Amino acid sequence: MKKSALALLTLLSAAGTSIAADSCPAFLDQDFRKLRSRETLNICKSFAGKPLLIVNTASHCGFTPQFKGLQELHDKYRDRGLVVVGFPSDDFNQEDADESKTADICYLNYGVKFPMVAVSHVKGGAANSVFKELNKRSSEPSWNFNKYLVSADGQQVTHYGSRTAPDSPELTQAIEAVLPAAKPAGQ
Repeated sequence: MKKSALALLTLLSAAGTSIAADSCPAFLDQDFRKLRSRETLNICKSFAGKPLLIVNTASHCGFTPQFKGLQELHDKYRDRGLVVVGFPSDDFNQEDADESKTADICYLNYGVKFPMVAVSHVKGGAANSVFKELNKRSSEPSWNFNKYLVSADGQQVTHYGSRTAPDSPELTQAIEAVLPAAKPAGQ
């Protein structure tokens, strides 16, 4: 009896993951190599049904200190479903040519724990598949640290420029609007 119940739970769990991934938009259903890793990250398989804050980053930019605020957003809202995903890019000539230095700046200097993928293009014809679609739905990044808030179903995209700080009231309000309501303490 216990084995069949466990098997049924496993099957239902797998089916739920498959259904969520199937309903994920194609532009998010892509494999990206993780920063300084051989592992890949598929946004749909990992985060289907969750709102995303997708950010194009660079290690040697005046906005690089925003990593700290992005990590704070990730920490503050992850239990309510928000996932911050960083896409390093050298499209504005401010990313280190050595990926291990990029990773050190993110992980060691700023304590980044949210997902970061390997360096890729975020603008123009060479843009990765996620940014090609984000650019169509909103606007192409004009500099590093553009932020794209993507609804849990992947249908709504709101763009925030580099000067919008991670802790800005505008971005905070938008994030709150796409997240499920917080449960009162003790529930």
